[in-house]
Amino acid sequence: MRVLIVEDDVLLGPALATGLRQLGHAIDWFGNGADADGALLAAPYDAMVLDLGLPGGDGLVWLRRWRDRGVKLPVLVLTARDGVDQRIAGLDSGADDYLLKPITIDELAARLRALLRRSSGRAQSTWRHGELEYEPASKLVRWRGQDVNLTARELALLEALMLDPQRVMSKALLREKLYDWDDAEPEGNALEVHIHHLRRKIDAGIVRTVRGVGYSLGAIETGQ
Repeated sequence: MRVLIVEDDVLLGPALATGLRQLGHAIDWFGNGADADGALLAAPYDAMVLDLGLPGGDGLVWLRRWRDRGVKLPVLVLTARDGVDQRIAGLDSGADDYLLKPITIDELAARLRALLRRSSGRAQSTWRHGELEYEPASKLVRWRGQDVNLTARELALLEALMLDPQRVMSKALLREKLYDWDDAEPEGNALEVHIHHLRRKIDAGIVRTVRGVGYSLGAIETGQ
């Protein structure tokens, strides 16, 4: 999952980013709405964590602006504003969840997973594709009932493909899902190496190549 954090606290923002990265997510952190606005135009985020007391423009103003512009990604408001009226205003402005500071990284990650399930139409905590099972909370992968040991990048790639199993995703889009702007520039064939590893560790047909377009999950049938 690639997440955009908009938080002006120079201690909290990096702490949230570090904690979520340690859980295997790609994270970009910005301290104001204007920089976050530019980031939204440049990268395919899966969710946003938004503070409200931002310099140069309140978070709710930015949120309404993004919703009016058609930005649909799930937004979790994380703020110290604890009044009922303020929470109602946040939700009515387009927030999908509203949390009060302080919060643990584990709870924040769980809330983001819940937002991702709802936005992708997945009610279950375990995602299935044929005989492939993936539990985002525990990062556990099973193929035909057997545990599969994947690296963090391989897990992130599998999650990106399983979020929308019918979609053919370009190489550029998959790279943007896997790497944030703080990552070192990946080697030119890094994505292909990760795909090769998924095929070797799970099944040769688990990732389908669409020549000239990109990749999607393969049509793995139960009992195959």
